[in-house]
Amino acid sequence: MTNVRAYSYLLTAPRTRRPTLSTQLRRTYYDYSYGYREPRKFTLPDYTPTQLKNRSVNAPLLRYVDSLRTHGHRAARIDPLDLLQREEVAALNPERYGLDDPSRTYDINGIVWTRPVGEDAGPEHWPLERITRHLREVYVGRIAYEYMHSPSKTERLWFSHMLERESEEDRKLAAEQRKRIHALLAQSEEFDRFLQLKFPNLKRYGLEGGESMLPALDALFASAAEAGVEHIIIGMPHRGRLNLLTGLLELPPSALFHKIKGASELPEEYGAAGDVISHLTASPVLRYPGAQKPLKVSLLPNPSHLEAVNPIALGKTRAKQFALLKELERAGESGCLPGDRVLCVQLHGDASFTGQGIVMEGLGLSNLPHYTVGGSVHLVVNFSIGYTTPASSARSSLYCSDVAKMINAPVLHVNGDYPEDVQRAIDIAFKYRDYFRKDIVVDLIVYRRWGHNELDEPAFTQPLMYEKIRSRRSVPALYEERLIDENVLTKDAAEAVRVQHKDFLTSELAAAASHKPGSALSVLQGQWKGMVWPASREAAWDPETGVARDTLQKVGRASVAVPEGFEIHPRLQRHVKHRLQAMETGQGLDWATAEALAFGSLMLEGYDVRISGQDVGRGTFSQRHAMLVDQRTEGVVVPLNLALECSGRLELANSSLSEMGVLGFEYGVSWEKPDILPIWEAQFGDFFNGAQVIIDTFISSGETKWLKQSGIVLLLPHGLDGAGPEHSSSRIERMLQLTNDPYTFHAGAEPANVNMTVAFPTTPAQYFHLLRRQLKRNFRKPLVVAGPKGLLRLAGAASSLDDLATGSRFRSVLDDPAVSDPSEVSRVVCMTGKLYYDLVKERQKRQLDGKVALVRIEELSPFPFSATLDVLSRYDSAQEIVWLQEEPRNQGAWTHVEPRLNAVLERLGRERATYKGRKEDAVPAPGIASLYNLQQKRVIDAAFDGLQ
Repeated sequence: MTNVRAYSYLLTAPRTRRPTLSTQLRRTYYDYSYGYREPRKFTLPDYTPTQLKNRSVNAPLLRYVDSLRTHGHRAARIDPLDLLQREEVAALNPERYGLDDPSRTYDINGIVWTRPVGEDAGPEHWPLERITRHLREVYVGRIAYEYMHSPSKTERLWFSHMLERESEEDRKLAAEQRKRIHALLAQSEEFDRFLQLKFPNLKRYGLEGGESMLPALDALFASAAEAGVEHIIIGMPHRGRLNLLTGLLELPPSALFHKIKGASELPEEYGAAGDVISHLTASPVLRYPGAQKPLKVSLLPNPSHLEAVNPIALGKTRAKQFALLKELERAGESGCLPGDRVLCVQLHGDASFTGQGIVMEGLGLSNLPHYTVGGSVHLVVNFSIGYTTPASSARSSLYCSDVAKMINAPVLHVNGDYPEDVQRAIDIAFKYRDYFRKDIVVDLIVYRRWGHNELDEPAFTQPLMYEKIRSRRSVPALYEERLIDENVLTKDAAEAVRVQHKDFLTSELAAAASHKPGSALSVLQGQWKGMVWPASREAAWDPETGVARDTLQKVGRASVAVPEGFEIHPRLQRHVKHRLQAMETGQGLDWATAEALAFGSLMLEGYDVRISGQDVGRGTFSQRHAMLVDQRTEGVVVPLNLALECSGRLELANSSLSEMGVLGFEYGVSWEKPDILPIWEAQFGDFFNGAQVIIDTFISSGETKWLKQSGIVLLLPHGLDGAGPEHSSSRIERMLQLTNDPYTFHAGAEPANVNMTVAFPTTPAQYFHLLRRQLKRNFRKPLVVAGPKGLLRLAGAASSLDDLATGSRFRSVLDDPAVSDPSEVSRVVCMTGKLYYDLVKERQKRQLDGKVALVRIEELSPFPFSATLDVLSRYDSAQEIVWLQEEPRNQGAWTHVEPRLNAVLERLGRERATYKGRKEDAVPAPGIASLYNLQQKRVIDAAFDGLQ
């Protein structure tokens, strides 16, 4: 074994270590590899002996107080429409606990928290009436708190101290703060009225009834900026998006009006399809009083699939945090943790928060060490209705936010009719997140003045709700009246706010005709500086990806370097020996070795690599072993990180059993910066279908809709091998259908600007070059790899170091190396994938090496027209050219290849290609072994039928 360095950081936990309750409930790796972030742990001072004694003496009072904390939300006044059916909460009656004298005094020391944390100044006597009044003001008001479900005593104490110590005077806002709230509310209302007047047939998904969302976010931005946060990443749906964009995020209304009138929000010369107005974005730099640095707020583009953008927001947040952490490390700073400078804010609707499974997947990632972002603030804008579906039909729980209790997240419910209480709830939420670096939910309960959109009639299905809504004054009007009554605002000043904003919108509407969208290259700034638009002449589609032989050997040895004192599994000795031997001889490189060489060589060039998915450290098929686990301690090391002295790092993110959430997360990582190789590997290729929404609405279309480049890689193990209907196919036909690959012959020196690459490599060297090409290009495109299963260790599929060395690159078409005289070939069989090796074996058996040429199409999209033409032109004596595949005819690559291959053959003046292989089927492969074997034999025989 290679001695890298003393294994001193151990991971010295003794083998007989007694498990704690937490390790019994949730077993952990001691994974301190790169990217690992352990959740922050905090403790508040425990009860003093005096307090413990008092809690025992006054146990009935303690039960009563804890009941108010636990059940107060059930009686709180949090519904602006008062439609929630509130039952009498018996637990809130002090007589239930034998407390029937309101004038009797009790020592509240250690029971009700009115003093600073840790202070015990002795007895503090309050009458029962005062205790009840005080706690009902806190827990049964317009903000309702759910935190007593937390298993953490520290978190429960933190909330109790914070809420019970503050007086009403402490919660009062200054006059200027209240005027700011009024301005946001009034301007939002005028904005919606203006759009309704000028564009009455527009579906704008306005914020009427939910205007308190804006002061909520304003307060969150201000608190974050003051705490040192420099970046906020927001994922949100359509409702109120235009109000946020023009109200807080500084999108010029002229740009919005330009788009509403039918023009593009993007430069037309780039041929982008664009998106609808409710998906528009902005990334302003905001400045708040008390903040030392400006605050960059990025509202991400989103599809119409509710909640789908939120894992993207998480991934982008994580990547930004780690980019900043690396900068700080280079500058010699330490101690910065995820969440210090970047905050993820996720907005939700009530129906989608409880109905969309992606919410649960995202919450499940929140505290995992390779996915945590230091806590997100979730703001549920709760209209108590989803389209036309009332809450009673939309969820089985009391609150839409109850799903967040799966991670024990605190929930704050607040009445949206009271914007100052809304800001108070947001302030508490941010303080919790900033202290504990965990997720928290604010359930902002509001109403929707119109239907699902402004052209809808909601009274068809909710007549009583909308009778109530239409009879009440708006939230901005009610707040305005309150400030006037309290002499904070004059009527003239309040009216001036509205008139000025109306005049501003009128001038912006006039300016819309001359509005010019910014350059598409404006997105290629900051960390994307140096990248080019993929359709430009500067785009390098086919860079050299080979690496010097001595560098490859260095990386190969490093990839299996075992620290001194580290005990690997005995069966991995062979893995280490085989790789070292391959580095010595330059032969026998398997897929895992080629992958490690790609990772390590990129790391030496300063790039980061992050591979994510289920079991990626070891590999589904026990092939990768990029991480090693000490057999004595379960300590984890990543040899490439330990043994390579370079700035690039490899993060192995073994994920939860999630596809959509994790793939969305990695796609978000790919949006943040181009100098990272983000890879998501499915356990089996067809498992991607659980993430189809991310593939359809982001990966395949993000560049076309939003000019957003992504270098995401999808590794999808593929190949029929008797595993049955579900573990055989990566459904490559679906990926190919999502491409905009031209049907007609493309003769240019460079491929057309196709939206994503779909490849089916058949050698480790080809895989190596594909991975390196992702980062050696000066632009980014998604890459889908139909990866190997049976080929992972097949000796016949091995590569040599020369195949990876300087001067080599990926080849989109591989000609048959066994054909020495093309004029003797009578049949050319074109194909993809592992079938090639089965055909080579059968051809040798039939002694047809000189008569049948086997041509592999390694890159299916963009289809290699020119390369295919060059190879097939060698076989002008062949009587026929066929396409053979093991997948059923209605699946696999045939439907994509047929028109494109025939376009090549037309150029050559040849007959159209003939299909050979399985017939149409409803499943990728049968589950009956004898039937599979019979079908597979017929596929192989079809390649040689009629030849002798």
